[in-house]
This record gives sequence, C-alpha cells and structure tokens, in this order.
Amino acid sequence: MDLTQRTTTYASDDQSWLGSEHGTQATESIALDTSLFTPATHYPNGFFLSGIPLGKITVGGKYGPYSDAANDGRQTLVGFLFAAVGAPSVNTIDPAGALFTHGKVRESRLPLGAVDAAGKADVAGSIRFV
Repeated sequence: MDLTQRTTTYASDDQSWLGSEHGTQATESIALDTSLFTPATHYPNGFFLSGIPLGKITVGGKYGPYSDAANDGRQTLVGFLFAAVGAPSVNTIDPAGALFTHGKVRESRLPLGAVDAAGKADVAGSIRFV
C-alpha cells in the first residue's frame, strides 16, 4: 500500500467560447502534434487551451495550431480544441484531444483571439461565428 502524499494540478477549463451546446456531443478524437505548439501561447499553464483553432497536418494526420501561413495542412482551419488537454513535459509526446467541428463559436472569447477571414471561409457552413 502506497500512502505517500501527492500533489495533482488541474486547469480550469474555460469553454465560454462555445456559442451553444450544439455540436458538443459530436466531437472527434484527435492527436495533437505537440512540437508545433508554442508553450507560452498554446499551453501557458501546462494545459492546451480549450478553443485553440486547429488544422490537420497532411502527413501523419495529427493536428496543430491553425495558421494561414503554414504549408503543411494547418493552413486550413478544421475546428477547435473542445476541452483543455494536459501538455506533456516534452514535445515528443502527442496527447489525445477532442475536435469541435460543428456549432457556434463566440469569437470574442477564443483564447487566441479572432480567426482570420481565410479560416472562417474554411469552416463556413459548419461553424457559425457569433
């Protein structure tokens, strides 16, 4: 029996960017490519932030932060990280997450700010920005 004292840290998940419950029960399981995320921006408290816009990497099928300037598949917005995910201590471990692909998004409450026009065009018809 192990009775040693341990400390566990939890992040407060801010999903205020969700505009409605619609689409929250139809998320997709994905793998995040940790090496493409910036610690101070994407997981400043040890957790990938809920609401990060994501693109699918063409080679390998993992997901990384959406960037219209990318050329590896991430230049196409495919959805948002649905819930906070614990970031690994090294960037060679790729954690699982959930992808929000359909519903309303409160753009003013996204953790990284507004999505550009190209990103909005990518998800037109499946994500509505309010």
